[in-house]
Amino acid sequence: MTEAYATSIEGNRQLLDGGAMFGNAPRPVWEKWIAPDSLGRIPLACRCLLLEFNGVKVLCETGIGAFFDPKMSERFGVQTPGRHLLLENLSALGHTPDSIDFVILSHLHFDHAGGLLPPYSPGEDNQDLVFPKAKFLVGKEAWERALHPHSRDKASFIPGLTDKLKSSGRLVIVPDDPLPEPLQGYIEFVISGGHTPGQMHTLFKGPKQKIFFCADLIPGLPWVHIPITMGYDRFPEQLIDEKASIYRRAVPEDWKLFFTHDPGAAAAHVRPNAAGKFEPVQVEQSLQRKPV
Repeated sequence: MTEAYATSIEGNRQLLDGGAMFGNAPRPVWEKWIAPDSLGRIPLACRCLLLEFNGVKVLCETGIGAFFDPKMSERFGVQTPGRHLLLENLSALGHTPDSIDFVILSHLHFDHAGGLLPPYSPGEDNQDLVFPKAKFLVGKEAWERALHPHSRDKASFIPGLTDKLKSSGRLVIVPDDPLPEPLQGYIEFVISGGHTPGQMHTLFKGPKQKIFFCADLIPGLPWVHIPITMGYDRFPEQLIDEKASIYRRAVPEDWKLFFTHDPGAAAAHVRPNAAGKFEPVQVEQSLQRKPV
């Protein structure tokens, strides 16, 4: 591999309750990080990462998309409903859905996998996945969780999506199925379980930079701070330990951390400050086909 590029691609945004997003952090603390609206909701990106190397295009996640009906779109604060902004923004950069070779899904919650589906249309079942040639990579434990969700997080999964993925004939279950040859040597998967069992993080090993797709382990800049977790996390104490474990590699290896949900930042590095607390540095609002 001689050249590799990383691009942040925005999908539809959403508004979610700030208290839920910051777990047991008190509102006077978290509202200084992200200002809430009159209903206590904060804006969240659903940002995806496009990796290009050796003629291969890999899309990490697909965001929330626009598959929800109007009632559900309102409930989950989906912005610009009716338009699939991920596809629009890919197109603006010269990428078509059928030019994507691989889609890596950290887990199958709707705000990370909903972009696999076309926009909502009354009376239509949205049968087709929007990336017609891509292979879909999902971790085994995350896949099993989607097939058999706990009542605590059942509402986070999209009914029928696992059937669509299976019937596509292009589903790759990691590690049961062999890693596709174009990804070998360039992609390492790191598993966490604090947010949801079997969350699969992509670590891309570029010739210039390692970039780590944080997904819901570290949704954005405020969550870099080790004690900060979400109310949506299944096992917060485990997640805290997992973040510390990631930093033990990320700091000496100088990883770039990629954030899905931060409203204003796509990526940053992490360093311990003078007090020994980890904080984001070298923050980047977006990645525009950045060499990595």
